[in-house]
Amino acid sequence: MSTPGQTDEQTPARPPLTGITVLEVGVFMAAPYAAMQLADLGAEVIKVEDPRSGDPVRASGPFVDGESSPYLRLNRNKESVALDLKSAAGKQAFLALVERADVVVENLRPGAMARLGLDAAGIWAVNPAVVYASGSGWGQDGPLAPLPGLDIMAQARSGIMSITGTPGGEPVKVGVPVCDLVCGLYLALAITAALRERDRTGVGQAIDVSLFEAGVSLAVWEAGKYFATGEVGGPLGSAHQSQAPYQAFQTADGWITIGANTPNTWAGFCTTLDMADELADEGYADASRRHARRGELLDVIESRTRARTTADLLEALGAAGVPCAPINDYGQVFTDEHLATRGFFWDAPHPALGPVRQIGSPMRLSRTPAVRGVAGPPLGADTRAVLTRAGVPADVVDAVAPARGEEQA
Repeated sequence: MSTPGQTDEQTPARPPLTGITVLEVGVFMAAPYAAMQLADLGAEVIKVEDPRSGDPVRASGPFVDGESSPYLRLNRNKESVALDLKSAAGKQAFLALVERADVVVENLRPGAMARLGLDAAGIWAVNPAVVYASGSGWGQDGPLAPLPGLDIMAQARSGIMSITGTPGGEPVKVGVPVCDLVCGLYLALAITAALRERDRTGVGQAIDVSLFEAGVSLAVWEAGKYFATGEVGGPLGSAHQSQAPYQAFQTADGWITIGANTPNTWAGFCTTLDMADELADEGYADASRRHARRGELLDVIESRTRARTTADLLEALGAAGVPCAPINDYGQVFTDEHLATRGFFWDAPHPALGPVRQIGSPMRLSRTPAVRGVAGPPLGADTRAVLTRAGVPADVVDAVAPARGEEQA
């Protein structure tokens, strides 16, 4: 018998979402990213794509032998079914999949699925136990709902761009599509919660997550300041909103990030950088007071850090117990020794390309590790097999599944 945190060697633990079937009608980022999380946790994810062009990410480079490199990673562990949901046969096939599905997740413009008769009401008429999750730019209702909403618009309207960048500089967005990605994570979290509730009641429910609200939800420090004082924050470069030192500092050969915001780390920091006067100064006694004098403190600190290399500072500060890290580019990240030691990157097979390198899941479960299956599939590669497995009549399968580019059942 196994104990918590261990796996019985005779009975390998199944991934936690084994047995859950997800239909994804997703484009670009939010819904596909959500469905990828569910697939990593063991759900059977069937990605339903337009047979003419598929998910628009398929047209996004760079390309590997004609396949979109981003698509291969964003859509791992999924099956691709090509269906024209505007056609009678395509809709019939989709609803046949709904009959055995647990989740439908989509991020089309609000109203698009309703026009197809495939909104929550249409789905529940076929299977009332389905969890129906919608991601969108602005939400399913409200004055902004009809507007197109991309990540940069959500970053702008949510306030994220107002605090990103340097004081007096031009507007800057976060380098990754943070609103898209956080929306996808919230969708996945809400879906798992709704499935838990469905297990108790037998009834599905609708989920509405927007990029806009996902972005606003991240404003923990900014809300703390505004609702307490009415003060509106602005861009601070790499600096923290209320504590110091906590930012990037220039070195003799590059940059280093340092966070010495507790009494012990501040003392270790000052000792390492020969800042005895600052350590003794009551004006620097806590992180808030140091933040109020951040400009002058920055000058003192960088007069020391510019005289030492990044590697030297990392070693010295690390030995003193001061949190610090280099600013890596992605070439360094994707070859990082720590990540390699933990086996974070892995290779997923693809029928035409062979092994495709993947970013690992950060969710490390001791008994039921994340699935490491296949790379994002070719468009429609699984249409016939999936529909046949679902019991869709042969004439409907033939109507919606062109022979080109398909696996034959």
